[in-house]
Amino acid sequence: MEKTTNRQGSLKDYIFLHLSVLLFSFTSVFTKLASGEFNKNGIYGWKLYLFLFLMLLNCFIYALVWQKIISRFELSVAYANKSVYLIWTQVWAILIFQETLTVQNIIGLIIVFAGVLVVQKYE
Repeated sequence: MEKTTNRQGSLKDYIFLHLSVLLFSFTSVFTKLASGEFNKNGIYGWKLYLFLFLMLLNCFIYALVWQKIISRFELSVAYANKSVYLIWTQVWAILIFQETLTVQNIIGLIIVFAGVLVVQKYE
């Protein structure tokens, strides 16, 4: 008899899923910092290479964590929850880069969040 697996994920699994998405959101922070350093000093700024290294290291760690965590969910649920990345990038844009949050940003984030909830409800 074939063993069936529960791929809905526990609360702990969801916490790890969202922590992995949070981790991935730092990739955009390192990318923006690298871009700013490149615009400021070109290819000669040492910080450019530091931020590029951190970006690649972050992506590597995220890839390992993501592969482990998605085995606990249906793919549609995991990837729907991954879109929360957009919310985290907006948080970092405001907190780290002092960017402003527009009405269009808020509407977009609400749409993304609603989409995640819809997928969660029907899975």
